[in-house]
Amino acid sequence: MSTVNGGNVRKGMFVLHHNEPHQVISHEFVSPGKGSAFTRVKLRNVLTSKMMDFTYKTTEQVELAEVETRELQYIYQEGNNFVFMNPRTYDQVEVSGEVMGSDRNFLKEEMTCHVQFYNDQPIGIFLPKKVTLEVTEAEEAVAGDRVTAPKKQAKLETGATIAVPIFVKTGDKVVIDTSTGEYVSRNN
Repeated sequence: MSTVNGGNVRKGMFVLHHNEPHQVISHEFVSPGKGSAFTRVKLRNVLTSKMMDFTYKTTEQVELAEVETRELQYIYQEGNNFVFMNPRTYDQVEVSGEVMGSDRNFLKEEMTCHVQFYNDQPIGIFLPKKVTLEVTEAEEAVAGDRVTAPKKQAKLETGATIAVPIFVKTGDKVVIDTSTGEYVSRNN
């Protein structure tokens, strides 16, 4: 197993903490006036989804978890599980709704994603940075509304509801930033 100094732990890394894999959700490097520098991290146990805070000394050796990333294609949802397929081997993998988290709101059939595995168990997913989805429901704009007017709620083809500018209407295709879940632009 490989290791990294505690001062080099970064967001997105997978580390072993008490012999269990954890993903670093956030990190903060702290260098106090007196004493040694340290890194304060928020960890998510990838097996149980439990969150915890922890502090690493900068000189401490942190063991990295062996995580494999595979490029898979989303094909369908079955109950609370999402089924992905390897386009080269046609092997199928089920990813639980807990692992998917809020990413499920922007998942569209035939979309290619990067799924992360620990001991052949799916533990995380990366969607493309931006996705284009169709608006299935949106309130009509009222005369006098402007582009700079407040946003309104719109329902997307995946069932997710997001805030969009007032000029977006039902049937429009919109570009969404999957990391923030926010509207980026209209795509006609």
